[in-house]
Amino acid sequence: MLDFAIFAVTFLLALVGAVLYLYPASRQAAGIPGITPTEEKDGNLPDIVNSGSLHEFLVNLHERYGSVVSFWFGRRLVVSLGTVDVLKQHINPNKTSDPFETMLKSLLRYQSRGGDASENHMRKKLYENGVTDSLQSNFVLLLKLSEELLDKWLSCPEDQHVPLCLHMLGFAMKSVTQMVMGSTFEDDQKVISFQKNHGMVWSEIGKGFLDGSLDKNTTRKKQYEDALKQLESILKKIIEERKGRNFSHHIFIDSLIQGNLNDQQILEDSMIFSLAGCILTAKLCTWAFYFLTTSEEVQKKLYEEIDHVFGKGPITPEKIEQLRFDPDRFDDESVLKTFSLLGFSGTQECPELRFAYMVTTVLLSVLVRRLHLHSVEGQIIETKYELVTSSREEVWITVSKRN
Repeated sequence: MLDFAIFAVTFLLALVGAVLYLYPASRQAAGIPGITPTEEKDGNLPDIVNSGSLHEFLVNLHERYGSVVSFWFGRRLVVSLGTVDVLKQHINPNKTSDPFETMLKSLLRYQSRGGDASENHMRKKLYENGVTDSLQSNFVLLLKLSEELLDKWLSCPEDQHVPLCLHMLGFAMKSVTQMVMGSTFEDDQKVISFQKNHGMVWSEIGKGFLDGSLDKNTTRKKQYEDALKQLESILKKIIEERKGRNFSHHIFIDSLIQGNLNDQQILEDSMIFSLAGCILTAKLCTWAFYFLTTSEEVQKKLYEEIDHVFGKGPITPEKIEQLRFDPDRFDDESVLKTFSLLGFSGTQECPELRFAYMVTTVLLSVLVRRLHLHSVEGQIIETKYELVTSSREEVWITVSKRN
């Protein structure tokens, strides 16, 4: 996860704050440059709020103190790595904790249980296998949903503006909910209901907790708590239904049930994966398609790679794994942005991000194979930096059929 996250901070694209190494609470920063807590309880959260976002706070902090800096996220000491070179020096292939998950659990006020090394390693393998198994078991479903979106875009007149953010969010919600939670979400109304509650919870953990405004507004807090309870209720029901039973399609929750986890751990981990999986997939798809519209050369190279791997044949999991695109071959900055964002090379530690990469890769393979993607002239995209970077307004594109 970390190599993608530092790219996000450097190029202002995606995950912000996931670059963090989280250290045990201590009031000493062990000689690492940085700032002391502004408040005993909240640490540097007031400084983050005043900066406008965690991303902007980190950018300013690295400009002041260098490539390795420390600050306080509540009572937790955090070290942020600000360059790829420094990150490479500190990558630990045996690292078992996921800082993004730790941060989300803290914001959801779940108990982040830091077990011993063997327990953390077991959970890491459990999630890795869960991602792999759910993607393989539901690959046909993922192709079906991708082809449904393809048909929708093929029916658009070439001058019609396509709302990219809206379509990517809808695609992500449909695909992730079914692959994580099962056939309950074949019903579009269930997806819409989930999306509403998901949006309420995500918006508050992205902002309301950080700036303290949620606790000060009883109406908002109740709406948030109600939405969280509804999501938890859905998950509890699905978990109970799938215990001790065999289903034709393996979903991510099945892996948690089969692991050595108690009911509360299954609930919390499935909640984190569902929340993060949906939003990361939606934003990753959005930025990937948007940046493809900004460079004809990138799109051409991607199409050539897809054509080389698949030819006229079907898209399969085995061939998806053969896709290779080395960003070092290109000088154009938009190429580097796009393919580093897509993760065609390298591995990721965050299971939700690995999941999002694969879903995005399949969707790109289906759509770019048949369509040219075009930017809308005069459109200015402004970014909004929260837990995951998004655009402030809808991103519009146009599409045309490939000959």
